[in-house]
Amino acid sequence: MRVRYCGLIPYREAWNLQKEIVAGLQASDSSQSEEILLVEHPHVYTLGFHGNADNLLADVTRLEAIGAECIRIERGGDITYHGPGQLVVYPLLSLRDHKLGVKQYIEILEHSVIELLQAYGIDASCNNEAIGVWIEWGTPRARKICAIGVKVSHGVTMHGLALNVNTDLSKFMLINPCGITDKSVTSMSVELGRSLNFRQIADNLASILLRKLS
Repeated sequence: MRVRYCGLIPYREAWNLQKEIVAGLQASDSSQSEEILLVEHPHVYTLGFHGNADNLLADVTRLEAIGAECIRIERGGDITYHGPGQLVVYPLLSLRDHKLGVKQYIEILEHSVIELLQAYGIDASCNNEAIGVWIEWGTPRARKICAIGVKVSHGVTMHGLALNVNTDLSKFMLINPCGITDKSVTSMSVELGRSLNFRQIADNLASILLRKLS
C-alpha cells in the first residue's frame, strides 16, 4: 500500500485522482497499488449522495465570497466542510483483500484517529449514534473532531475521513455539519490551545492506518 502526501490541492482534482485509482483497483490492474492519499483542500463543502441540501445555510453569493463551492458527491453522510488546516485522508483499497466488512473498516478509521489523538493527550471516542470521532460524547459539551464518509463499490473504498487539525472552525457556521444541529465541532489546535505540525500529524496517522490495515 502506497502513502502519497499531496499537500493542498483542489477538491475536484483529488476526487478525479481517487476515481482513477479506484478504477484501476476494480479492474485488478496489477500496475495499480492500493493508496492512502493525505491532502488539504481549499475551502469547499461536500454533500453526500443522500444528504439534505437544506443543511447548507449559505447561498451561492456567500460561498463565492470565501472562494468556496458546494459539491454533491457519491459518499455516504450529509454535508461537511474541507479547508486548509484540515487533514483529509482517502484510503483507496480492496476490502475483500483485507477481509474486512464496511462496518469493520469504518471502525478502523475511527480507532486510528482515536489512537492518534490519545498520543497528543486528547481523549476521544466513537459511538453507535453518530459516525466519526467525538470529544466528550454523551455530555452537553459533545463536539466532533473528525468526520467520516466513505463509498464502497465492488469492494473498493473511496473518500474517507477529515480530521480538524488547525482548521478555521468558523467555516462550519455555514452548514449543519453532518446534518447535526445540536452539537459543535472542534479541532486539535482548539483542544490543545496551540497550532500543530500538520505534516507530522499526517505522517503519524498514515502509520497507524497502515499498521491497522496490514
